[in-house]
Parts: sequence; structure tokens; C-alpha cells
Amino acid sequence: MISRVLSTSKTSVSRLSQKRLMSRLAPAQASKLTDIGIRDIFDSDHDMFREMTRNWFETEVKPFHGEWEKAGEVPRELWTKAGEMGLLSNMVPEEYGGLGLDCKYPAIVWEEQSYSGCTGPGFAMHSDIVAPYITNYGTEEQKQRMLPKLVSGEWIGALGMTEPSAGSDFANIKTVAVQDGDDYILNGSKVFITNGWLCDVCIVCAKTDPSKGAHGVSLFLIEDGMEGFIKGNKLNKMGMKAQDTCELFFEALRVPASAMLGPKDKGFYCVMQELPQERLLIADMGVASAEAVFEASREYVCDRKAFKGKLSDLQTVSHKLAEMKTDTVVGRAFVDQCIELHAEHKLKSDQASMAKYWCTDLQTKIADHGVQLHGGWGYMWEYDVCKHFVDSRVQSIYGGANEIMKELIGRSITNPR
Repeated sequence: MISRVLSTSKTSVSRLSQKRLMSRLAPAQASKLTDIGIRDIFDSDHDMFREMTRNWFETEVKPFHGEWEKAGEVPRELWTKAGEMGLLSNMVPEEYGGLGLDCKYPAIVWEEQSYSGCTGPGFAMHSDIVAPYITNYGTEEQKQRMLPKLVSGEWIGALGMTEPSAGSDFANIKTVAVQDGDDYILNGSKVFITNGWLCDVCIVCAKTDPSKGAHGVSLFLIEDGMEGFIKGNKLNKMGMKAQDTCELFFEALRVPASAMLGPKDKGFYCVMQELPQERLLIADMGVASAEAVFEASREYVCDRKAFKGKLSDLQTVSHKLAEMKTDTVVGRAFVDQCIELHAEHKLKSDQASMAKYWCTDLQTKIADHGVQLHGGWGYMWEYDVCKHFVDSRVQSIYGGANEIMKELIGRSITNPR
């Protein structure tokens, strides 16, 4: 009996040892936090996709991003190029033109875009927020007609949720959709809409039964060119200057009942189901930005000459780098756990909220340290660390303000279901 137990134990240890030999380096062990081929959640197929994605952002986006910042938008041709490379909506099932991949592939796109420091293309909103709504709640006609165009980049998607007086307070939405025969007539407005200026289709939240508050909201697919659908001017933002963001107006906008996405009055339910992925992608992009800032800061201080040596020779500087790396790899470990859970359809809403609030707070902290370590050069727009700093500020606001994230986490602790 004992010999059998010992034999089984030795076999288990042997398998564990083999697994460890086959396992990848953790980010804390790698030469760079942004190295390809690290992190156990990925495999060699992911590595090839990452290498292709990194090269694409370096050649097709980064050299031109400065021009797009001045224009306040990226060219539509970039979207079709991304579609050709399989970078858009790659979780969409194959029968609708997608690749049917798991969430680790879009996570690579989120991360590589963050590493590039180019926030202009609103790919995550389009691919991993808009497309899943249509995939999960659309009719067969809606999916057949729209999803292939989102995958190819022929169409650009947006989500119209936030209003001038309603952000995280879903119940306070003022946009209404009144039924008129077989149609609905929409009146209202949205603000801070990512991809709003360029969008071909926008998922709009509107109240179909105002008496029910948040539980009387429905979703509608509003297409560019519909009479009464008006796009306001592009907004002049602090950061993310190449990402088109605008107001949207609906003035007696008549749409057929077939434009409704999902069941009537169930928009709040649909949104709640999709929010974990939205918050996960914000968290992942936050950690990736922190990783990029750390590497840029390390390179700068190890090269910068000061006080008869390198800036990195100063204890205050090396200790700051130690703090930055430690905080960042801790954040990465949690986000990778969340990505793995999400790939298995096990990520819970409170975990996504934890990741979103903690990692975006981390992002802004690391960006601030990075600017400080760069000195005056960190305040110059041509340095990526400066762009990371201003681009990071909105991360703790959209997707649900971090204060709301803490409220949701608190409820899950004190009133578990």
C-alpha cells in the first residue's frame, strides 16, 4: 500500500517537473516585460500571432499616428488593412466571417496596441464590445448582414450608452424609443462615443418603457445615413487624440422593429452580461501600458548620464524602478488569471471589476512615475511616456468609473448571491 502511494507520488512529481520544464518564463523572470514567448497562458500559435501583430502596429500605425492625432481620427483604410490581417473581431464565429478564436487572441491585440503607444484605432470597442453584442443577441439576419462587415473592417462599430446626464447611472438614460406601429421613433443624444464619428453601425441604449427605469431599456442597431441620426463634432480630448470621439443625436429617428437588438426591455441585462469582457480589456490594456512605460523608463535611466554616472546608479531611481516592476508584474499575474478564466467562460463580474479598477489605477501611477523619471523630456509630446500619461487618465473613468467598481465589489462581498 505504502509502496503504491510512493510510486504514484513519484510519478506525479515527475509529471510536475516535466510541466515546469515546459512552462514559460513569468514576466518577472523575463529580460523584458514585453518579451514574446513568455506567460503560461499563451502558446507558440499565440506567439506567432503576437509577432505579426507587433510588426503590424510598428509599420502600419506608429509612423503615422502623429498625423492622425492632428486629424482626430485614423483613416478608414487602416480598418480594412486590420481586417485583412485578422486583427478585427476574431472571436466572431466562422459562419459569420470570423475566425472563431478565444479571448486570448484579441488580448494580444489589446496588449500590442498598448505597447505601441498608439491609442488611435478604436479596435477594442469595435471588435470586443460591439461585435459580441451582435453575436450574442442579434437575429440571424442581423448577424449575417453585419458581422462579416465588422470582421473585414468595411464597417466600424460603436456603442452609444453614455449621455450628458447619465454615465454609470444606467437608470438615468434620457434617450427614448417610442413605438409607432411597426416602427420605433428615437429621440435623445449620446456623448463621449468612441468610434462615433466614423461608425457605420452604433448600438444605442434607449428607454422603451421609462416607468421601469434601467429595466425598461432596449438596444437598437442604428446605421450611418439613417434620417434623424446626426453625428456631432469630434471632441477635443486631453488624450487619445487620434481616436475619434463625438456626440450623437437622434432627432425623430424612425427605425423598424427589426432594428432592435435582443429582447425588448432587456438592454440592461444584455449590458450586464457583456461588461466583464469590456472591463477585462480595459484592465489588460492598462497593465500593458504600465509594462511599456516601465521598459521605456528603464531604458532611459540606464542610458541617461547624470552626476558622473548613469541616472540608474542613483538609489532613489533604482528603488523607484523596483517598485514599478513589482507593482506591474503583480497586476499582470492577476489579469492573466482573469484572461484564463474568461477563456473558460468562468470570469465573474466582481473579478472583472477588481481588475479594471486596480489595473487602471496602476496604469496612471506607473505613467506618472515614468514621466518623473524622464524629467523634462517626459513632458514632451514626442516621447511615448508623455502620451501614455495623458492617455491613461480616462482609463479609470470609462467602462464604469473606478468608484463604481469598488461599489460593485463591495456588494459582492457584503451581499453575496
